[in-house]
Amino acid sequence: MKFVTYLRVSTERQGQSGLGLEAQRAAVAVHVLGRGEVVAEFVEVESGKRSDRPELARALAEAKRAGAVLLIAKLDRLARNVAFIANLLESGVEVTAADMPEANRFLLHVMAAVGLR
Repeated sequence: MKFVTYLRVSTERQGQSGLGLEAQRAAVAVHVLGRGEVVAEFVEVESGKRSDRPELARALAEAKRAGAVLLIAKLDRLARNVAFIANLLESGVEVTAADMPEANRFLLHVMAAVGLR
């Protein structure tokens, strides 16, 4: 199985420290182990409130092109906006969260709607 990983931190300071990114990298690495390989990684330093995220758009395009799963560490790394996540889940790319590996598209949508992370 192929994975495209998307890592996001909210602030430049978090991005520079690497702490948030390293924790996310570790989570996705554990998920991928024995399941396949990471074919691309995309990192974004941007607020989860913003819907214009160029690195996420690139990650989705690459996942489509490669026939890969978009892998995130946690659902809140995508967004905290239900409509944004719902649109992303309907993009034609399979999305998996390392902290909820068994969650399907429906469950990810429900988790976003009720705010559980």
